[in-house]
Amino acid sequence: MNQSRLTTTAITALRIVLGFLFAAHGWQKFNEWTIAGTQASFAKMGVPAADVVAPAVAVLELAGGIALILGILTRVVAALLVLDMLGALFLVHASAGVFAANGGYELVLLLAAAAFTLALTGAGRVSVDRALFGRANSKLAVLA
Repeated sequence: MNQSRLTTTAITALRIVLGFLFAAHGWQKFNEWTIAGTQASFAKMGVPAADVVAPAVAVLELAGGIALILGILTRVVAALLVLDMLGALFLVHASAGVFAANGGYELVLLLAAAAFTLALTGAGRVSVDRALFGRANSKLAVLA
C-alpha cells in the first residue's frame, strides 16, 4: 500500500472508532443515566451550570459521534469534542491522576488527542465531507 492509501485507511479507522466511542458515551448519557441523572452527576462532580452542560454534552457526544462516523463537518465536530474532553479532564479527572480505574484522565486525554488529530487532518477521503467538498485543494476537504 502506498502512503496515501495508508493515510486514508488510518484516518478512516480513527474517525469511525472515535465516532463510535463518542456516540456510545452520548447514548449512555441519554438512555442509561438519563439526562436528569447526568445533570445530577455533573453537579456532584462540580461541573458549572450542570443543568445546561449535561444535555449539551450528551447531544454533542451522540450527534458528534455519528457525524464522525459518517465524516460530516469533521473538523468542527472534532474541535468541539476536544473542548468537551478538555473540560472533563480539567473539571473532573485531573485530580484523580492518570489511570481511569481511579477516575483519572487517561481515557479523556486519549479521546481529546484523537479528536485533535481529526480536527487537524479532516475526515479523509472516505467521508461525506469529501463527497460534498471533494476538491483535493479545498479547505474543507482532506489534507491527505
